[in-house]
Amino acid sequence: MSFPWAEHYTPKNPLMQWIDTRLPLPRLVYNAVGAGYPVPRNLNYFWNFGVLAGVALTIQLITGIVLAMHYAASAGIAFDSVEHIMRDVNSGWLLRYAHANGASFFFIVVYLHIFRGLFYGSYKAPREMVWLLGVVIFILMMATAFMGYVLPWGQMSFWGAKVITGLFGAIPLVGDPIQTWLLGGFAPGDAALNRFFSLHYLLPFVIAGVIILHIWALHIPGSSNPTGVDVQGPQDTVPFHPYYTAKDGFGLGIFLILFAIMLFFLPNALGHPDNYIAANPLSTPAHIVPEWYFWPFYAILRAFTFDFLFIPAKLMGVMAMFASMLVLFVLPWLDNSPVRSGSYRPLFKQFFWVLVIDVLILGYCGGAPAEEPFVMISQLASAYYFAHFLIILPIISKIEKPLPLPGSITESVLGKDHAAAGGKTAAVSAE
Repeated sequence: MSFPWAEHYTPKNPLMQWIDTRLPLPRLVYNAVGAGYPVPRNLNYFWNFGVLAGVALTIQLITGIVLAMHYAASAGIAFDSVEHIMRDVNSGWLLRYAHANGASFFFIVVYLHIFRGLFYGSYKAPREMVWLLGVVIFILMMATAFMGYVLPWGQMSFWGAKVITGLFGAIPLVGDPIQTWLLGGFAPGDAALNRFFSLHYLLPFVIAGVIILHIWALHIPGSSNPTGVDVQGPQDTVPFHPYYTAKDGFGLGIFLILFAIMLFFLPNALGHPDNYIAANPLSTPAHIVPEWYFWPFYAILRAFTFDFLFIPAKLMGVMAMFASMLVLFVLPWLDNSPVRSGSYRPLFKQFFWVLVIDVLILGYCGGAPAEEPFVMISQLASAYYFAHFLIILPIISKIEKPLPLPGSITESVLGKDHAAAGGKTAAVSAE
């Protein structure tokens, strides 16, 4: 973040000075996450989820690397190799459960991070690139999680791979060749398992690289804040360390407690029972569902049940599912309100909570059987999802009358009198 009042950092330790002159890593850390990074003084605990997402990714990387040492990407023994990890590898059960539940916790904190950004307008100028890179990370996470779900080679793994890759078959002309190329054949088998294992191992490192770009882009305009008001001077900020490292540390403690409870007491609560049965191409499960974090998009996919003109229902469902993610790319240009924070936008706030409820309904319907009334509810919820971004948000940004904004971040924290006194003190000290 390029603030004129940010200090130039010079390490005090002779060894750090020597390193800094040859490789400015100490300076980079100081300016990125240390006392050299000024942060708005009014950030609440919803700003913890970015750090928690980074911790969740680290857990996935460490556990995934160790699990890969014992996993066999072969359709004949993949399921048995997972059982071997669970039963024979020292602490293998812990690694496997940490990796499986870590994926769910990763998506939980990322979903909360996204909805925080939606409410507080973190996608608005000048942070459009931060938002766009965040959406790229989310899509990469979806791809990585899908490929990881296939690896245990249980019933849901096999049939999930068959159903999801079968979606590409709905694309006219090129669909079938793409599906065959993805699977390495006409049905999930050794070739598909090797492809998915390779990509599942590689993509987390790609995600880590995009996260570096995400943080880099964030440091140019600086962090947003609950008021949406721009930083106006040093009185509006505090150093990231120790103020927000302590706050993030508290949030991390809560996260790890909840993660430990899930890991040791409810390790299979988020898994599907059928995936503990070895894959059988001759036995189709009664109800094929993906992992819970895909359910809203799966509901949108299944919402299309009849052909429209020359467009098959399956193709419309595939297009709608991908469009539900891609619409987030254009969000910064759909919401033209000059006010960022939903706290000062009463009409926007009401529709935001309707959107939250709508996504929860989609999630519930995505995990339910493809029958009535869930199909009809999915259709209505899908229609509202797209209407919210493409119709409601642009209209709200034009007709809404926002509440008065505070004069500064300091004023929002301390009030007008304290803010004025703080400004005078800063002016006197500057002289």
